[in-house]
Amino acid sequence: MSRDVLSSEGHSTETQINFKMLGLPAQPSQEMIYPFLLNLVRQQPPEKVLLEFKHLFLDYEVSECNKEAIQSLSKLILANNEKDFRHTLKRSCYILVNNWDTSRNHSAIKELVELLADFKITKKTLSSNLKRLRVWVTNFINSQDYYELKLFLSKYGYSDKAHWSSRYTSYLLVPQYTNLNNPVEQREAARTLSKKLKDKFKFDLAMYTARSESPAPHDKIHQNPTALGDEVIRFIKMIVAKRGTFSHENLANIFLKQTQELTYKKFKISLQKYLIFSVANKDFVEIFNQKLSRKLEKLYENHHEDQVNDALLLRTSNRVIEYLTTEDQHGPSGLFMLLLSRGNPLTLVVVLLKIILICPSSRTHLENCIAKLIQYYADYPPDECKWVVNFFEVFNITFAIHADNVQYNLIKMETKISSDESEAPIDTYRVFSQLRDSTTVEATPEAIPTEKILPHASQQNPSF
Repeated sequence: MSRDVLSSEGHSTETQINFKMLGLPAQPSQEMIYPFLLNLVRQQPPEKVLLEFKHLFLDYEVSECNKEAIQSLSKLILANNEKDFRHTLKRSCYILVNNWDTSRNHSAIKELVELLADFKITKKTLSSNLKRLRVWVTNFINSQDYYELKLFLSKYGYSDKAHWSSRYTSYLLVPQYTNLNNPVEQREAARTLSKKLKDKFKFDLAMYTARSESPAPHDKIHQNPTALGDEVIRFIKMIVAKRGTFSHENLANIFLKQTQELTYKKFKISLQKYLIFSVANKDFVEIFNQKLSRKLEKLYENHHEDQVNDALLLRTSNRVIEYLTTEDQHGPSGLFMLLLSRGNPLTLVVVLLKIILICPSSRTHLENCIAKLIQYYADYPPDECKWVVNFFEVFNITFAIHADNVQYNLIKMETKISSDESEAPIDTYRVFSQLRDSTTVEATPEAIPTEKILPHASQQNPSF
């Protein structure tokens, strides 16, 4: 890899200046470490690779094959730049992770994570280099970088399933591949794993949905991948029922067509109307209009007389997402707390879905904000965050149902006349699912009209 590429990944010139002051080559010393590990992982069994990794980064010991690598590591330590060392250690880990993932040596990834977790300072040393190295490794293990590394174990079934946040690893990986300061190996690994986990959830949900109401034996029914229990089928029916003329997708298309010629100032007014269209909860609508209008009024005021283009739509969508989730990319926004306290989590989730339907490019930013919220609440006692976990679950299911490569439909089943008038109309329908990448989960009949199940807002054409 060229020096330019390394520089673009977050290396500062400070390290190179320190090298010159010490009479060392200006070329980043990491250049010797990465090829060493890459050749090692491609040619040697995991046991040998892990041993050499331990010699290099944990024990700081010379072996038969790591002489050049240990010299490079020494230069890093002498430069006294912990940031560059952490980047080197992190990228080295992902070089091994990516190669072991490709060769399906999944247990080796687990052993790498455990090797770092078991790191302890057992002997005193007079070596200043080793003392500094030990401090840096300890700091790495206690950092967000190591937490992110552990997320990769979820793919192989090694992660701690007891904590509720492990259910949303596909979102927790998003900040890793959107952070340009992370090594390219980490970004690629995070993006790939996140997609695989999302696809798996979509497939598992489709399989469970298709077979849960079938006459198949109980042991043949696919495992429920959600945390909503048996209620998830009824919940899915409620989401799928929003079809026909006033589906979320059709409303998004209508909104985009009606606002093509508007100035940005008028567009923001129409956007607010579009987001709350068909929302029945009056408290939710009142808070939404009051709080969001104040923020939208001042948003990008210098563009008020401009016509909306794709770039301005993207920027606006990202800001609205932040208003509704996390404005500081850490804790929940005030509007997030207020809206969830005044309504069903599905109402807020649908508003977020509407934003993505008019601006698909904001999807990654939304998932990044959701990841920040998951991280924020992960340290809360379970009893104190059930309400927000319910929101994450509803979000996960809703966006899986509205994915591009999966289709859900409802069909009315023939039922005997019953005197039980308490049976809800939606219970007389069965949900069918199909993966659009040619994998049929269940035969998909024509969808039924929405108004036959759940009446929604005015049937007149909406005007935004």
